[in-house]
Amino acid sequence: MAATGDFQDRMLSLGLARVSEAAAIACADHVGRGNEKAADQAAVDAMRRELNKLDIRGTVVIGEGERDEAPMLYIGEEVGSGDGPAVDIALDPLEGTTLCAKDMPNSLAVIAMGPKGSLLHAPDTYMDKLAVGPGYRQGVVTMDMSPAERVSALAAAKGCSTRDITVCVLERPRHDEMIAEIRATGAAIRLITDGDVAGVMHTAEPGRTGIDMYMGQGGAPEGVLAAAALRCMGGQFFGRLVFRNDDERARARKAGITNFDRVYTRDDLVTGDVIFAATGVTDGNLLPGIRREPGWVTAETLLMRSKTGSVRRMSYRHRIQ
Repeated sequence: MAATGDFQDRMLSLGLARVSEAAAIACADHVGRGNEKAADQAAVDAMRRELNKLDIRGTVVIGEGERDEAPMLYIGEEVGSGDGPAVDIALDPLEGTTLCAKDMPNSLAVIAMGPKGSLLHAPDTYMDKLAVGPGYRQGVVTMDMSPAERVSALAAAKGCSTRDITVCVLERPRHDEMIAEIRATGAAIRLITDGDVAGVMHTAEPGRTGIDMYMGQGGAPEGVLAAAALRCMGGQFFGRLVFRNDDERARARKAGITNFDRVYTRDDLVTGDVIFAATGVTDGNLLPGIRREPGWVTAETLLMRSKTGSVRRMSYRHRIQ
């Protein structure tokens, strides 16, 4: 009979770092090679293999898609040795597959883990997202504000001009009007082509990244991962599900969601203590990418625990067989 055990976040954190490191290192041969599917599959295989070494009874609640759409690490898949605590897992073995294939900035391997029932089972729909870093009063910006109002409110709280605010936005046609409104305030915009988990994380370290706020629509599952990161790093996150058709509403109902207009806060999406690991695949503002040299590969990982607020940067040098 498998032992149950409590969620020992400190004991599990190093194992989680090994999981994201393995996924990132598996992508080393695919950076800049133009094959998104091969890179993603390599990351998935490595992450699953390492997860199954951990003494957990894990369930993937944010994964690579529904069971019939993803051969590995699908939503609902059970991972781990079968011993130890029951945990929820949110993951993206390769966030920014296009970024990896084209050797563009901010591709990451990311994973979060919390006690069973602590992570929202977000449906595979869009989510309208808003995030700012730590140090501001709760609700300094809200989903009810217009983009321009958000910029003005954050500038007032920061004690600066709107021209000193930089907003990160996913570059998509659906954001054209929002981008124009933000720029009309004088604020700067950093457009990203992919990888909005990293985009949200940038707000937690504005001194390092130059990003004050994130806003716009992206994947709802990535919203849960981003909220997990901010629960560790500090900062505010708000999200509201966006539905394009009845099929997406059906997905939400299947996930147990009944209030389609609800605004989720960071702590609604992640209700318990969580550990989070991200390893750089390509160079970015938060983490350097995989480094290769004859016979060796080096990866850098951000390992965080919400319980203590600890943030560790770990460098791992691995011999290539």
